[in-house]
Amino acid sequence: MTRRLIASGSPFETEFAYSRAVVQGDWCFVAGTIGRDRLTGDLPESAEAQTRNALATIAWALGEAGFTLADVVRTVIYLPDPADHPTIAAALREAFGDVRPANTTMCAPLLRPEWKVEIEVTALRG
Repeated sequence: MTRRLIASGSPFETEFAYSRAVVQGDWCFVAGTIGRDRLTGDLPESAEAQTRNALATIAWALGEAGFTLADVVRTVIYLPDPADHPTIAAALREAFGDVRPANTTMCAPLLRPEWKVEIEVTALRG
């Protein structure tokens, strides 16, 4: 089974020896993704806007791997502040709608205080 690595060009990928996504057979595993805009590098202040950016980066990585958000079967969401949980719901509904992947959301500190959300996903083709 061929393993394919997807890189976004982030310096963190080289520095910390990871890939934005890994495709193994019919599976795609997307690394934890923060809310920095992939193209501009901007990091909005709100958890909702960061969630939208993270999901856009995830959608891009899935696309590079030949998957879509509709293929996502599992999400893990890390939130430093539980008060932000209701504010990210709309972005998640827009991204996943009726797909409704299995999800775990946990409160956990992230590496930088300005990061309000980190999302990882697992997708299965077909």
